[in-house]
Amino acid sequence: MKTKFAAIRFVAMISGMVLAAVFAFSQTGPAKPAARSYAPPHTPDGQPDFQGIWSNAILTPLERPADLKDKAFFTKEEAAAYVKRTIEQNNKDSRAGAGTEADVARAYNDFWWDRGTSIAKTLRTSLITDPPDGRIPPLTPAAQKRAEQVKEARRVHPADGPEDRPVGERCILLNSAGPPMMPSAYNNNYQVVQTPQTFVILNEMVHDARVIPLDGRPHVPSNIRLWMGDARGHWEGNTLVVDTTNFTGQAPFRGSGANLHLTERFTRIDAETLLYEFTVDDPESFTKPWSAAIPSVRTTGPILEYACNEGNYGMTGLLSAARFDEKKAAEKKPAK
Repeated sequence: MKTKFAAIRFVAMISGMVLAAVFAFSQTGPAKPAARSYAPPHTPDGQPDFQGIWSNAILTPLERPADLKDKAFFTKEEAAAYVKRTIEQNNKDSRAGAGTEADVARAYNDFWWDRGTSIAKTLRTSLITDPPDGRIPPLTPAAQKRAEQVKEARRVHPADGPEDRPVGERCILLNSAGPPMMPSAYNNNYQVVQTPQTFVILNEMVHDARVIPLDGRPHVPSNIRLWMGDARGHWEGNTLVVDTTNFTGQAPFRGSGANLHLTERFTRIDAETLLYEFTVDDPESFTKPWSAAIPSVRTTGPILEYACNEGNYGMTGLLSAARFDEKKAAEKKPAK
C-alpha cells in the first residue's frame, strides 16, 4: 500500500455508517437509472460546468459477484445487507485471528482507508453495464500469452533493476488513476478544471494531471506512446466525450494492450453527481468490448499531495535485498 502523506478524511464509526446505509435503502424494489434531463450550469465560454472536486469512492464492485449470477440490480433490502456486510469485511480495525498473518496484514487500520460507504443509486450489482452479465469478457489467446510472458519475465528477473518492477510499485502510474479512472481503497478524489480549449483532470492518486485538448486536433502519430494515452475531447450536448489511444501497453488495464481504444463520457446528472462512463475496445486483448459507469459525488477537498514512498525509498531496499539474495545463493553453489 502506498503511504498517504496528506490530511486524512476521518471516516465515521462503522456502526454509524451501517445504520445510515440501512436507512438509505429501507424501501423495496430496484431503482430506475438516473434521468439525464438535468440542465447543468455553464462556464463563461458556454461549456457545461464540471469544475470542482469529485470523489468516486463506492462499494459497488467492478464485476458482478459470481454468487449474484444474472441479477443486475439489488432490491433495496439486498443493497442494505450488501453494504453492511462489505463494510464489516473491509474493517481493518478487526482483530479477528489475532496474531495470524491476516491480522498482521491489517497493519494500516481503518482510519487510513476510504472505500466509500454506499453503492450506486441505481442499485446495480456491478459497475460494468455491458455485457449484461456484469463481467469482463475473456482475454483473447494473444492477451493470455502476453500476460504469461510478463509473468515469466518477472519470475526470471524479479529485480535486476527498477525497470523489472511494476509501474505502480515504481510510482509511475496506478491503474485507479486511469484512464479509465477507477475507485480505489483511498485517494478517490479528483479535480476538474476547464478552459475553452482544454479539460483538465487532476487525480489525487499519484497526483497525475491529465490535460485533454478540446480544439479538434488529431491524435499524435501511432509511433508516439504515452503512459495515459493520447486523449482528445469533444462535447455532445451536455456530455464530454473523450477518445483515447496510443497507450504504451506497459500499464495494462485488466489485460489490455498498447492498442486499447478507450471512450469516456462525463455527464453531470444532478448538482452533486458527475457520471463517468467508459468503454474498453481492444480486439487484440478482449473477446468483445465492455463498458462501465461510475458516479462521482461532489466533495469539498482539498486535493492533497500523494507521496509514493515505496517508490521513492522502498525501491533501494528492494533492490538491495535482491542483491543480498543473489550473493547468498552464489555462496551456496559448490565450487568448481
